[in-house]
Amino acid sequence: MALSFEFTDEQNALRETARRYAQDVIVPVSHKYDESAEFPKAEIRKAWELGLMNECIPEANGGLGLGVVEMCILAEEIAAGCAGFWTSTGVNNLGLTPIVIAGSEELKKRILNPFVEEFRICAFCLTEPNAGSDAGGLSLTATRKGDGWVLNGAKQWITNGGVADVYTVFATADRAKKQKGIMAMVVEKGTPGLIIGKKEDKMGQRASDTRQLTFEDCFVPDKNVLAPEGKGFGLAMQTLDRTRPGVAAAACGISRTAMNHAVKYAKERVAFGAPIAAFQGIQFILADMAKDLEASRLLTYQAAWMIDQGKKASMQSSFAKCFATDACMRITTDAVQVYGGYGYTKEYPVEKLMRDAKLMQIYEGTNQIQRVVIAKELLA
Repeated sequence: MALSFEFTDEQNALRETARRYAQDVIVPVSHKYDESAEFPKAEIRKAWELGLMNECIPEANGGLGLGVVEMCILAEEIAAGCAGFWTSTGVNNLGLTPIVIAGSEELKKRILNPFVEEFRICAFCLTEPNAGSDAGGLSLTATRKGDGWVLNGAKQWITNGGVADVYTVFATADRAKKQKGIMAMVVEKGTPGLIIGKKEDKMGQRASDTRQLTFEDCFVPDKNVLAPEGKGFGLAMQTLDRTRPGVAAAACGISRTAMNHAVKYAKERVAFGAPIAAFQGIQFILADMAKDLEASRLLTYQAAWMIDQGKKASMQSSFAKCFATDACMRITTDAVQVYGGYGYTKEYPVEKLMRDAKLMQIYEGTNQIQRVVIAKELLA
């Protein structure tokens, strides 16, 4: 089998479109949205218009039916502009993926097709106030009633929570069964009993909308069930295995921007009569950035390629997510260090990148959980 590290012409074209979008649309307003914490709806809509969202929707439902490699290309380029923008667009893919994997043909047509026809937002609802890393310990209950289910409980840290048209929700039909009691369903905007909580005031990625959701006697019909009792946990894990490389790719985008800023500043900043780039101490920092970014990217696209080839990649997805996001935290912190005192001020770009990077180590499974996954695979 031939081994290649090159993108196809179509993938290069996709990357170029995403890169232009990031530079022309995101970068000029990223500081504004970081300060205001508003959801950049008009700019996110532009991503949809350019075909840079919902890449997982199959061709049968009017979508592009792109693979995980293409998802990673989009993630790296959009996050290089602003991680908050990528989170907002990328969670559409996260929320729609369970529907692509497990939805009936009727549900796919009814839910997925409108995302192609008009600008819509999706949210993925797994985490709860007391069940983050312990995804099997859900307390949002689903109780059988007539031709559907009644939801009661809460979800926490839900990206796009206040702006979504569709929510992919995981709940338990029997808490005593732990993972084996979990099911999944689609809840549509405006459903009675779905209560949108306050917007979280976050350290970074402030352009994304993050909320708590409360469900009070929220009725969901059987036709909206994605996975029956006992099948929901597996669907959630299958989804995360597919989307974790995208988190790693987004971390590469943040890292790339931080490194580019640091290199540029090191060439311009003069100390002791020379640009600081001439000093070995700074050169070593920049060299470590470059090697960590390259290693992150290779792990990311290896995992993405394996998934697109139909290979099991749970461990590789965790390799990529854990390594790339840890590296991103180091790279952005070191970028602030290269800038010195200027790097610690909001007038310069690197402090935002450092704040944005921290969340990459936490969501879609903390990096401690990624290590649990890796160890479990090793010891299996």
